[in-house]
Amino acid sequence: MKAYERLLNYVRIDTTSDEDNSASTPSTDCQYELAKLLEKEMRALGLEDVYRDEHCYVYGKLPASHGYEASPTIGLIAHIDTAPDFSGKNVKPRIVENYKGGDIELGHGRKITVEKFPDLREHIGQNIIVTDGSTLLGADDKAGIAEILTACERLIRENIPHCAVSVCFCPDEEIGHGAELLDLQRLGADFAYTLDGDAVEELSYETFNACSAVWEIQGVNVHPGSAKDIMVNACLVAMEINSLLPPDEIPGKTGGYQGFFHLTDMKGNCEKAELKYIIRDHDAGKFQARQELMERIEKQMKEKYGEGSVKLSITQQYRNMAEVLRDKQDIVLRAERALKKQGLMPDIRPIRGGTDGSQLSFRGLPCPNLGTGGYGFHGPYEHISTADMDAMVNVVLNLLGEK
Repeated sequence: MKAYERLLNYVRIDTTSDEDNSASTPSTDCQYELAKLLEKEMRALGLEDVYRDEHCYVYGKLPASHGYEASPTIGLIAHIDTAPDFSGKNVKPRIVENYKGGDIELGHGRKITVEKFPDLREHIGQNIIVTDGSTLLGADDKAGIAEILTACERLIRENIPHCAVSVCFCPDEEIGHGAELLDLQRLGADFAYTLDGDAVEELSYETFNACSAVWEIQGVNVHPGSAKDIMVNACLVAMEINSLLPPDEIPGKTGGYQGFFHLTDMKGNCEKAELKYIIRDHDAGKFQARQELMERIEKQMKEKYGEGSVKLSITQQYRNMAEVLRDKQDIVLRAERALKKQGLMPDIRPIRGGTDGSQLSFRGLPCPNLGTGGYGFHGPYEHISTADMDAMVNVVLNLLGEK
């Protein structure tokens, strides 16, 4: 089976994670449906020690080929869930065959434009999988799962020499919990790679440092006709808090190594309001400074409106895995060689986000990230080339075939 055929099967299963239910793993029961399918598929392919635990982690192994017994055991990791940013229900994938160029009409008033997605120029003549414009596609990260299992199938059926392989598919990566309960002993890998990026030539060993920040704002609500010197409008306080953050340090105005404050949710009325942010920066010092700015704003608001007027809660999420992987360049170089063998020029870039590899690297399993071939993740413009998926399967085979 081709990787894209697997992807078409997987994306029809809703696996949206839920940050509001992050105290349980998985955060949504729907993720079990894909986990069960993967468990069955892995057994049918011939993987060994296939196991699905109560938290929706699915494991499987392939022993080393003759002559590769002394080679390291390599882990391959992808995530089951899709992002809660956009609907993942009733996904209706469509293949644009022999893409001729130009914008791609999706439906529901949406289209993928070459202006916003210039990668389309590189995929003329290829088959591209898109949505119908009403949901995300789910290539993030079901494409990674499809590519890993297609590579495993080829190892078995084509009798391709390879090192020992250990696979794990995780829940809840999109809400920052995917690697927390991964059983490293069961995985048994010396190092690993996540397939969770976009362009096929992408290779990353740097992520953001990340935390979330939640503001709870308590106002004073009275009749507006007699509110002078009494009313404190919680919504206006919320607006004031946001105005004290640097206006250009937001996702829409930053790139590369620039960090940001991202207001993800807001709600409220005159009496109560809430703001939710994520804070990101590659540099540990700048990341700390961002949190300290939030804390200074909290102090300022309390001095102005009273001690119980605002409450700031900061929760750490993940750290920049470069702190670990800078000293593990041998596994980065291995990935570079695998890409070059496929005729791809490695594009080593920082991830403007995180992967399961962030937590895993700090837990003792060095874990760079590779691309999948997908673009426009987390929304209706998500798309992926079937040719790029084939290329990524070959990259994985190159990784596993090196002694």
